[in-house]
Amino acid sequence: MLPFLPGLGAEDGIGPKETKPKKARLPKIKEENNILVLKKSNFDRALKETKYLLVEFYISLSGPSQTLAEEFEKAARQLKKEAPGIRFGKVDVTDQKDLKKEFNIQEFPTVKFFVDGDRKNPIDCKGVREASAFITWVRRRIGPSTVVINSTDQAEAIINSEDLAVIGFFKVTQWKVKGCFACDQDPQFWPSSPRTIFPKMSKVGSGTDVEPFVLQTSVKIFDVPVENHILLFTPKNSETFNKTYEDYESAAVEFRGKIMFILVDTNETRNGRVFEYFRITEVDVPAVRILNLTSDAKYKMPADEVTVENLRRFCHSYLGGKAKPHVSSEEIPEDWDKNPVKVLVGKNFNKVTFNKTKNVFVMFYAPWSHDCRKLLPIWDELGKKYENHENIVIAKIDFTANDIQLVMLDRYPFFRFFPVGSNNQVRSIQCVGTLIKKILKTQTQDLFTPVLCSCYLFELFL
Repeated sequence: MLPFLPGLGAEDGIGPKETKPKKARLPKIKEENNILVLKKSNFDRALKETKYLLVEFYISLSGPSQTLAEEFEKAARQLKKEAPGIRFGKVDVTDQKDLKKEFNIQEFPTVKFFVDGDRKNPIDCKGVREASAFITWVRRRIGPSTVVINSTDQAEAIINSEDLAVIGFFKVTQWKVKGCFACDQDPQFWPSSPRTIFPKMSKVGSGTDVEPFVLQTSVKIFDVPVENHILLFTPKNSETFNKTYEDYESAAVEFRGKIMFILVDTNETRNGRVFEYFRITEVDVPAVRILNLTSDAKYKMPADEVTVENLRRFCHSYLGGKAKPHVSSEEIPEDWDKNPVKVLVGKNFNKVTFNKTKNVFVMFYAPWSHDCRKLLPIWDELGKKYENHENIVIAKIDFTANDIQLVMLDRYPFFRFFPVGSNNQVRSIQCVGTLIKKILKTQTQDLFTPVLCSCYLFELFL
């Protein structure tokens, strides 16, 4: 037994020691199908704990968001096994409005890539919609963007395996320019120094004059500096394809650098949105359209037969300013104005919306959209409420079947308000009535300004 020594205590090593309270461990961030569920309260923590974080900003009931979610989950599951340092996260902006505002999320779904916890400079992940594409996209951004090519076989293997590859040929291996290419991982860049590679590769060809349109390369196609694009819509398995393609490729040579020639396989279901945009149906193919990226104007080749001569004539007419934009429109229904919600088509759109004595609310919808079908009954109720009002028109238009020469959004449904004497934006169904009452008190008949309504289905209730 130790003798009692006065003046000695726990601090001298005698007696019971005080234990410091341990810091409570924070609970793990909730996961769903290998994807971190992110909120304002845990977003910063997720960035600090994860070196590479790919985040989807979505709306839970959105069709496009649900479609992307399936591919996002596949990619997250695979990379969690192969590369644990890469994590996937998701933010439901229906609830997380602060994050939506902070990252300026305008489209849904939107995907951003965060590196080393940098919250201020995320990288936009655009045009990627498949699991394999997400994996490739992320790996390119965390790995080297340049790989030195030392043989012709290596160069040919790269060309055959990539949708878009850039190979640079340099006389020396110490290139100052190499650092410039190392900053951009899309497309990946392959520098080469041996003189024996260039002459062999140049015989292979300098590229095709016709670019196939596929989902993975669509963003790259529309990023090229050529603002005039001509598109051939035809099934690759048709009996006349080889002859049609031969004529199309022959015409492309003459307009290289002026018009970009693109082939769209109508049998490819993933090209559905581009068919919709150009109003192309199965009965129309083969079909040829020209798109000007600056004005968004579309032009239809007058001749039905795709031949070198018809293509040349069409392209020269377009470049010479003689071709007229093609505007698609359904026929005006006989009872278009008999119901509370007026039915608009291309042929009567301007007449109704640019009526200076009316305040016109227009819903742009797609018949196949679940979101639109959910909102249409609400829009009908609004129509009934103002059915007998002399200055108010509630209308709708099938945007997939009618061309409207206005700046539009690429999601459904969306709205435009054509007021008389007001430039206020409509934010919700409830504020429509309030805004209408205000407009009727302050309107001036000589002022007309169409105002883009930023409300669409899910923002109506935010």
